[in-house]
Amino acid sequence: MRFCVIKSRTIKISLGLILTMVLLAISFNGVGSAQVFFGYNTKKLPVYSVETTEKKVAISFDAAWGADKTEEILEVLKEYNATATFFLVGFWVDEHPELVRKISESGMEIGCHSSTHPDFVTLSQNQMISEISETNQKIKSIIEKDVNLFRCPYGSYNNNVIESVESLDMLAVQWDVDSLDWKGLSAQNITTRIVDNVKSGSIILCHNNADNIVAALTMVLDRLTMQGYEVVSVGELVYTENFSIDRNGVQHKSENKGGEDEENLNQGETDKVGQESKKLEKQPIT
Repeated sequence: MRFCVIKSRTIKISLGLILTMVLLAISFNGVGSAQVFFGYNTKKLPVYSVETTEKKVAISFDAAWGADKTEEILEVLKEYNATATFFLVGFWVDEHPELVRKISESGMEIGCHSSTHPDFVTLSQNQMISEISETNQKIKSIIEKDVNLFRCPYGSYNNNVIESVESLDMLAVQWDVDSLDWKGLSAQNITTRIVDNVKSGSIILCHNNADNIVAALTMVLDRLTMQGYEVVSVGELVYTENFSIDRNGVQHKSENKGGEDEENLNQGETDKVGQESKKLEKQPIT
């Protein structure tokens, strides 16, 4: 009878290789760990900010619960000759159709923020498309304009979410400057957070019914104007064709006519801002 003697070192190496293969086969949020390990992450990203030589920034307001400050916000924006994008949730549209119309008539842009404000990562593709399409139709029936921009509730997304948005010929948009106004910060603190972090091409996140947003908006626009920034809507800032998105979520104008830079397009390392803010905490949006 013959015996096969295997050294313990060989056993350890073999087990280590098996464990590595298992780990590399695991996907996290739709991204294979092997892709991360070998440096070719294919995670899709929304637009966090835009590379531009122009001194422009975009300001945006998510509207889900509450509306009593919306008209004051529009008045402040008009005073400073600034435009903005309002990302609306479907049930907010149902409750405030006249405000939806007024936002549009004031020269502001309207984007979609879902129908019921769920965490999109937990939904099927059909559910995601339904959430977006229903709200788009509601908005269009009021303002007679197509909706081209989408912001994920809670800033939560993965490849499936971005692909669902793209299938509707829409652009997913995040932010690189979070005002944290929903936390009840003072107007001064909101202003400081925005002004200290903004740069050309930034997208600023605010909420239409935050406690001190009206006073903060006045100070923010005053400071940004003094610094030579033009405050525009997201649609005025982003590129809608021939662009790439790098691994930090920065959108770049592409020389490639097909609109894709194979090396940089949607090469995401992390849900940078989505994690930094309230991705899965699900705090109520003011």
